[in-house]
Amino acid sequence: MKKGLVILFAATLGLAACNNYKKGPGGLSYIIHKDAGGAKIKEGDIVKLNFIQKSEKDSVMFNTWDMDQPQVFPVAKKVYAGDMNDVLTLFGEGDSATFKLDLDTMAARSGQPKPPGTKDKYIVFTVKIEKVLAKGANEADSTFQNKARTFFENDYKASIEKKKGAEAGKIKKYIADNNLKTTTTASGLQYVISKPGDAVKPALGDTMMVNYTGKLTTKKSDGKDNIFDTSDEKIAKESGKHNAMAQYGPRPITLGRAIPGFDEGLQLIGKGGKITLIIPSNLAYGEGGMPQGGISPFSPLVFEVELSDIKKPAVAPVAAPGATISPITPAPAK
Repeated sequence: MKKGLVILFAATLGLAACNNYKKGPGGLSYIIHKDAGGAKIKEGDIVKLNFIQKSEKDSVMFNTWDMDQPQVFPVAKKVYAGDMNDVLTLFGEGDSATFKLDLDTMAARSGQPKPPGTKDKYIVFTVKIEKVLAKGANEADSTFQNKARTFFENDYKASIEKKKGAEAGKIKKYIADNNLKTTTTASGLQYVISKPGDAVKPALGDTMMVNYTGKLTTKKSDGKDNIFDTSDEKIAKESGKHNAMAQYGPRPITLGRAIPGFDEGLQLIGKGGKITLIIPSNLAYGEGGMPQGGISPFSPLVFEVELSDIKKPAVAPVAAPGATISPITPAPAK
């Protein structure tokens, strides 16, 4: 965990324990952990921030630090006093804070119902304002939008280059931290076979029944594995990735239709085999990442995989008509 984030969490826990929240309009409660002394955000500004979104019972719903994906958005006109846009005007660039939005007030003032099934009174955010691009009082909208577009495009490019440069170090650290003795293929895939399985390996077009857990090489801010998908229901629940609509247990995956590193790795074991795959981003989601799956650009991935069965095709395989939602499907073509 980054040093600054450790301090932020320590401040959050310490101040929250003292219940030292200030009261604001619309049922708002907030704590400012750090005041950098800058100008406060105002309507029309564009902000870049990291945040953790939690339920009232402290269940993490979203964490941009874990995803390594800060969010950028314009600050709109407030709908009511104490709403999300209004609360941001309490902070400036470099500030960090925790605030609680009253869900009953939000529902009553916005006309949008509370999330189905929730009994919470509040939704809780811990934020760090990374950057504020302020709109001048007399600045034309078109001029400001062009300036913002240029600024954040350059900021994004710099972030991508930083992630690209850090990838090799992430892989090396993961291998060292987990004391792995890997084998590296010509493509750059690294793997450890813990159980080779049967002699017959899957071939192109075969349907493999696979148990797997996919995670990032970096830990979450709470020190736990940063899991983005799994076929194991217990792991899904423990990691906060459980989906009531998902089918857990071995999942069918046709060889040739997954990301390249996964396809290559599965051909190294037979039925009953187990393998750990450390997949560099060029064999996964590359420079685009897969934001909807929590995978940022140039992210190396780790899969713990068990091949429970191999099913031969009844007819010659055909190309898939489109991508599915599984994070092991191929990255979109550029």
